[in-house]
Amino acid sequence: MTDALRLHIDKSQKALITTHKSPDGDAIGSVVSWYFFLKNLGKEAHVVIPDRPADFLLPFLKDVDYSIFDQGFHQNVADFNTLYCLDYNGAGRVGKDMESFVLDFPATKVMIDHHPHPQDFCQITISRPDVCSTAQLIFECIEEMGYIHQLDIAVGKGIYLGMLTDTGSFRFPSVKAKTHEVLAYLLKIGVNHVDIHEAIYDVNTVSRLQLRGYAIAEKLELFPGLPIGLISLTLDELHRFHYQKGDTEGLVNVILSIEGISIAAFFVEHEDGIKISFRSKGKYFVNEFSAKHFMGGGHQYAAGGFSNETLTVTIDRFRSLVEELTPVK
Repeated sequence: MTDALRLHIDKSQKALITTHKSPDGDAIGSVVSWYFFLKNLGKEAHVVIPDRPADFLLPFLKDVDYSIFDQGFHQNVADFNTLYCLDYNGAGRVGKDMESFVLDFPATKVMIDHHPHPQDFCQITISRPDVCSTAQLIFECIEEMGYIHQLDIAVGKGIYLGMLTDTGSFRFPSVKAKTHEVLAYLLKIGVNHVDIHEAIYDVNTVSRLQLRGYAIAEKLELFPGLPIGLISLTLDELHRFHYQKGDTEGLVNVILSIEGISIAAFFVEHEDGIKISFRSKGKYFVNEFSAKHFMGGGHQYAAGGFSNETLTVTIDRFRSLVEELTPVK
């Protein structure tokens, strides 16, 4: 399929690059790397993101021509030859406000993504769920198309960002030998991995640390006899600690780090509903559970979900379902 992608890139001059709602490091890293890659080929490109990323991700968009869709999109869609759909496998993942924009886009749509079960809404689909991140998949596409000489530091920084964040700093089972080969290449061309790591993980505010400390000390719940841990935060609790987008990033992994815990669940109340994060390890998978009960999905060991019910009702429903979270035989 990368042959078809190269043919399309060669004849396409202007591209619109998109990613999913509430963009994480892999989403931002993917759009940034693909943007600079296309620019290196002499193409025109514009990035549109459904909503504002967390503050610590904004510096990575420096020198990128981008828009935030929910703050207004003023480009003429007829000018674009391609719509790139990066790090999402269904149009609904861009949010209800932007979904019809993606589905009705008049140009060729190209998906590059690593989530399982891609939906059929793009003319060109490159889907590899066995790859640890969409950012790594972008590297593989560039390599397979014979464009590796166009992969410079600007492209590489985005790839490293996506790989770093979507693998939990390269510790998840999705990391394979190819991942480290890609990392070696990025370091050889001069990507400064130290600066990227510090930009992601060394940007704590006092209120952020206090929120995380409170969540761990006061809101952690363990399930007797089961390898399951849970943290929940109400809207009032977020306000109490002056919550900013991204302040709870990675908190679900703290639960999973507890000895004896194989499944972690994090429930956080927002104005529009309850956002849920699931993580697991070993023989426990969470993606099908999330899809079945919480309008979600994702990877075997990392999935998201959502609930329109109250926080209390959502957590009670989770408690009633935990017996379904059994190890894969």
